[in-house]
Amino acid sequence: MGPEVPVDAEAYLGRWAARVEEELDRRIPERGGEPPEMYRIMRYSLFAGGKRLRPVLCAAGCEAVGGEPEGVLPAACALECIHTYSLVHDDLPAMDDDDLRRGVPTSHKVHGEGAAILAGDGLLTLAFGLMADEEMARRAGAGRVIEGVRMLAAAAGAAGMVGGQLLDIRAGGRVGSPRELEEIHRLKTGAMIRCAVCLGGLLGGGSAEALAALARYGERAGLAFQIVDDILNVEGSPELMGKAAGSDARHEKATYPALHGLEASRRLAREACEEALAALSPLPGGAPALAALARFIVLRRF
Repeated sequence: MGPEVPVDAEAYLGRWAARVEEELDRRIPERGGEPPEMYRIMRYSLFAGGKRLRPVLCAAGCEAVGGEPEGVLPAACALECIHTYSLVHDDLPAMDDDDLRRGVPTSHKVHGEGAAILAGDGLLTLAFGLMADEEMARRAGAGRVIEGVRMLAAAAGAAGMVGGQLLDIRAGGRVGSPRELEEIHRLKTGAMIRCAVCLGGLLGGGSAEALAALARYGERAGLAFQIVDDILNVEGSPELMGKAAGSDARHEKATYPALHGLEASRRLAREACEEALAALSPLPGGAPALAALARFIVLRRF
């Protein structure tokens, strides 16, 4: 086995994000869906920008176990649909009450609260339709696709992202311990990032050992990503964030800088990144794309 070949994370992100964009556009057409207004509202948020990190991690997870990333594009699109639905709902007045997302007015500001809720519902439901793609099932095997559906449902639902969001709301900024804060982030953000990597590995034919390594990587990379997001909400610009900076403090949200301070938060993000990188050692060549993406998550802006 040769040495690890370095990967340009930004180029890799750009290449696979473009493929995901093409696939999303093909599967969720601007014209042809009924009722057409519903599809226009769904597309408004889906194509408003974003790095497509979760679907790219899915492609990289597939590649890490020797699979063909093109074969998991339906699952990658499903991940982006669920991520986008979660943002649409998070921005609502009952949740974070944000006016901007990805640099444009939030869905409820443009289309109204009721339509935004329904657009999120539509995107979530569409995701599981994408997971039932016949060609993906032929390539990966029906058993792996069924397991992938279970994995995605668990990560997105009450035991994952949705449950973490509830814990975050209930905490109301009053997080008593680092363990409690990490649990919120593990569920709210980390579950879907871990799922993205593992879903790619599962559908790419990965072994149990490989999937365990991907799970550990995804868990620690997901934590690093959320800590960095917390830091950027304090010191980032609206242009960088795509929304108003300082919103976490205004909403008294539970964050790493609020509990640990900025410098300690940077250290914790770097430590989580190093743990993610260490988890890749059992994978062929050290999974260079995943390693580059983990470094990019932490080092991209500080």
